[in-house]
Amino acid sequence: MKRAYSSIFKEPKLILNKMKKVLPLFSLVSAFAVMLSCQPKTEQAAETTTQSESSVEFSDLKVAFVLTDSVINKYEYFKTKSAELQEKGKKFESDLQGRARGFEQEVANFQQTGGNMTPNQQRAKQEELVKKEQNLMTYRDNLMQELAGDESTLYSEVYDKVQAYLKKYAEENDLDLILSYTRGGAVWYGKDALDLTDKVVEGLNQEFASEKPAAQ
Repeated sequence: MKRAYSSIFKEPKLILNKMKKVLPLFSLVSAFAVMLSCQPKTEQAAETTTQSESSVEFSDLKVAFVLTDSVINKYEYFKTKSAELQEKGKKFESDLQGRARGFEQEVANFQQTGGNMTPNQQRAKQEELVKKEQNLMTYRDNLMQELAGDESTLYSEVYDKVQAYLKKYAEENDLDLILSYTRGGAVWYGKDALDLTDKVVEGLNQEFASEKPAAQ
C-alpha cells in the first residue's frame, strides 16, 4: 500500500548564491600591440616620416587599475540590490517549504487511510499525488530559475554601471587604460599610486546616492 515518493517530501531548501565570488566585470588586457605602417624604402624622407597621432608608444600609455572585488563589494547599488534579491529568495524558500509540508502531510494521510479505499480509489489518489509532486517540483524549478535570472540581470546592470563610470573617469583624468586587478588575474603588480579603487568606489556611490529619490 505504501508508495515510495521522491525526496520532495523533505523540506526543500533554496540555496541562494551569496555572491561572494564575483565574476570579473572588466576585460583584462593581456598584451598591447602597436601597429606601424610599412613605408617603401624609396626615399630617405619616407623613412623619417613622423608618427601619426593615432599611433601610441608604450611609454605614452597612461595606465591605472582597480581592485575588482573591492569595487563590487563596496558599491552601494550592488549591496542594496543583493540584499533585495536575498530577501526575495527567503520568501520563495518559505513559500516552497509551506507547500512541501502540506504535500507531505497529504501523503502521510493517504498512507494511513488508503487501506480503507477501493483499489480504484487508491490508484486515483496515487495518480493525484504523483501529479501534485510533479507540479511542486516544477514550481520549485521556476522559483530557482527566476532567482537565477534576477542575479544575472544584477550582474549585467553592475557591469554596465561600473564600465560607464570608468569610461567617464578615464576621459576626465586622461587615462588610456584602466585594468581590473583580481587575485590570480593578469595583473600581478601595480604601484599604489595607480590604484583607483577608493576613488572609483567613492564616485560610484556618489552617483548612486544622487539617483535615489529624496526621502519624503
